Amino acid sequence: MKDTLVMIMAGGKGSRLGPLTVHRSKPGVPFAGRYRIIDFVLSNFVNSGYRRIYVLTQYMSSSLIKHLSRNWRLSGFGEYIEVVPAQMRMGEFWYRGTADAVYQNLNLVRDARASHVAVFGGDHVYKMAVDQMDMFHREHQADLTVAAFPVPTAEASAFGIIDVDAQGHIIGFVEKPKNPPEMPGRPGWSLVSMGNYIFRREVLERVLVDDGGKPASRHDFGRDIIPRLLAERARVYAYDFATNRIPGEPEDAVPYWRDVGTIESYFVSNMELRARVPALDLYNRQWRIRSAQRDYPPARFVRAGEGFGPAEVDDSLICEGSIIASAAVHKTMLSYDCFIHAGAEVSDSVILSGCDIGRGARIRHVILDKNCKIEPGCVIGEDLAADRERFPFVTDSGIVVVPKGTLVPAKGPCVLANDVAELIGNEPELLAQLRPGTFVVSGQNRHSYESAGPRFKKFSSLSTDPNVDPGGVDSGS
Repeated sequence: MKDTLVMIMAGGKGSRLGPLTVHRSKPGVPFAGRYRIIDFVLSNFVNSGYRRIYVLTQYMSSSLIKHLSRNWRLSGFGEYIEVVPAQMRMGEFWYRGTADAVYQNLNLVRDARASHVAVFGGDHVYKMAVDQMDMFHREHQADLTVAAFPVPTAEASAFGIIDVDAQGHIIGFVEKPKNPPEMPGRPGWSLVSMGNYIFRREVLERVLVDDGGKPASRHDFGRDIIPRLLAERARVYAYDFATNRIPGEPEDAVPYWRDVGTIESYFVSNMELRARVPALDLYNRQWRIRSAQRDYPPARFVRAGEGFGPAEVDDSLICEGSIIASAAVHKTMLSYDCFIHAGAEVSDSVILSGCDIGRGARIRHVILDKNCKIEPGCVIGEDLAADRERFPFVTDSGIVVVPKGTLVPAKGPCVLANDVAELIGNEPELLAQLRPGTFVVSGQNRHSYESAGPRFKKFSSLSTDPNVDPGGVDSGS
């Protein structure tokens, strides 16, 4: 399989993840405390023996590029994981779709002299032995092989729907239909495309060159390329992901695949990792998920001092460098370099790195993005109506999402970091969710803003309060 070139699509905006993707692309979103979403697909390829990998980036790519350049370097001769930002190679336009991203980089495909090209998404959480799919593709002499997996029909409208014959040959494909068809003989389930493809190189080049010259095309693999190949009666097969077996895991293990494209699915997928036997096994020594190697000390569960009780932690994942001092953490994903102060209670939450939760604070059903500071006595998640009035982003299911670098006082509106607020100001969908009276912090000054149509309207300037620390905001995302 060494003659297969890998191209990872990592330019996705991830708009349904709202405030988590206002300053980073979806593949760059942190997951499971210490990873980025893109780490899963990269680990799958490296663990499967693939060493020629291009990562195609576009939207808000700075954080992702930094992560990849620091942590994903291969040292063997002829081995590489190389970031390829959008470069307008074909004209005065960026990537116009998933297929166009590969089309604009066909020079890399030709230079690699690969016989096959794997085009995978970089924004799903799963484990796959890719060599097994590659072997299926070659054994069937396929022009294109699409990884497929059953999902509940109620969730299937977000994916391309596949119809196959008894030999696995794809005979029908519909991209993201409003009313997805069910699988024959399996009511309530639909067979969907995972957005992972393996092409015969000559076929990929031909269809992309032809598609690139069509102004009416959406230049999308699901909407244009797959239907085109089916119309040509090309050899297009579905690879059954349910048959994929990961070394080191039981033969009857059910493959895990999640599209963490919404706040709810992101939250649930993180919470699933707390199970006694999690569906996604991060502890398999034969199939490590690789990521950044940080120089943080071990996590600490300590008493805050004389007269304080012990730290209480259960059903939680706690990452390196975090300190829980006479506080309680239950059913929570706690990332690295966090501090939970005495008397604080954190439950059913996802806490990203660098967060500081003050004494006596109570946090429930919350996602804190990086470097948030929760002041002593603050309560989130116990009064949903009050949370909706106070916090900028609250989902229909009641998950409170606190953007990166936010200061949350015990009372009153939260204070958004200035860079985050400016980015939100350019996103009408996010801006519409902001509550009037949300504050913005900029250096040593604070400005109060209110939502006014599609733009922020400044209505007052507040002097610095020496008793309020906005918290550190690092350069990473």
